[in-house]
Amino acid sequence: MGAALPETDPPVRVRLDFAYDGAPFSGWARQPGLTTVQGCLEDALQLVLRHPVRLTVAGRTDAGVHAQHQVVHLDLPREEWERLPGRRGAGERGAPDEPGAALVRKLNGALTRVLSGVAPALRPGARPAGLGAILVRSAAAVDPSFDARFSALSRSYVYRIADGPRHQSPLTRGYTAWTPRELDPEQLSAAGRQLLGLHDFLSFCKPRPHATTVRELRSVDFRRAESGLIEARLQADAFCHHMVRAIVGACLAVGEGRRDEDWLRGRLERPVRDSEIRLAPPEGLCLERIAYPQDAAGWADQAERARARRAAPPDRRS
Repeated sequence: MGAALPETDPPVRVRLDFAYDGAPFSGWARQPGLTTVQGCLEDALQLVLRHPVRLTVAGRTDAGVHAQHQVVHLDLPREEWERLPGRRGAGERGAPDEPGAALVRKLNGALTRVLSGVAPALRPGARPAGLGAILVRSAAAVDPSFDARFSALSRSYVYRIADGPRHQSPLTRGYTAWTPRELDPEQLSAAGRQLLGLHDFLSFCKPRPHATTVRELRSVDFRRAESGLIEARLQADAFCHHMVRAIVGACLAVGEGRRDEDWLRGRLERPVRDSEIRLAPPEGLCLERIAYPQDAAGWADQAERARARRAAPPDRRS
C-alpha cells in the first residue's frame, strides 16, 4: 500500500469590493488588445501575488460604464493568504495588517503602477488619465459558498441625465447623458413601470449564446435630483447585456415624443432582437449596489436558485 498523500488546506475564498470610473476602459471583461477593468485588476493582482489569477464578477459592465460598487471573488492558497501582511520593516510601527487590509493596501499600490500607463495625460505634466480609475475598498475571506455572481440577490443601477442646457455642465459630462430639451421625470417613470415584473427582455438586450433573457425587473424610477439632473434608478435580480441602457433608451424615446407607450408595451409583449431600441449612452450609467444574503447559508441557497433560473427555459421560470 502506497504512502498517503499529505493533506492540504482548502483554498481561501476572497471577496473584493471596489469601484471604478469606466471612461478609460473597454468594459469589464478582459479582451485581447483592449484595456479593460478585469484586465487591469487581474494584472495588479498578479503583481502582488506573483502568479496569474482569474476573477468571477457580480455583473459585467459595458465600455464607458462606471461602478460605485462592484464585487468579485477569487480563491487563494491559505498559506498565501496568511502571509499577505508580511513583516514590518525597520522603523515601521505597530502590528502587521490582517490579510484583507494588507491585500487592499498592496493591490491599490499595484493598480497605481498598472493604471499609470492606461491612458496618456491630456497635457504634458498632467496626471495620467487612467490613474485612480479603479479603487479597491475592501478584501475579506468568506465562506466557500459565496459566489460573487450567483449569490447576488439583486443589482441596482443609476442613470444620470442632463436634460437641456440648464442642467448640463462640462464638469460632469463624463458621468451624465445629455438630451437637447428638458424632460418630465414622471412621464419617464410611467413608461418604465410598464416593464416591471418577470419577462423575457430579448427586445431590450443583446443575448449571449445559450443564456436566457428572462429577468425580473423590480423597480424603475426617474426623479429630479437636487443637482437638477434626472436620475433613473433600476433594480433587477440580474440584467442582461445592454439591458439597462436599452430600457433607459426606450423610456427616453417615449419621453421625447419619438415613440408612444403602446410601442414600448409591444416591445415587451412581442420580444424580438432588432434595431428599434436605441441604447442610451454609456457614460450616464453607474452600477450602484450589489445586494447579498447575510450569511453563508443564504449565499449557497441563492446561488443554487440563480443557477437554476439561468438554466431554465422561459416557460418554466417561476
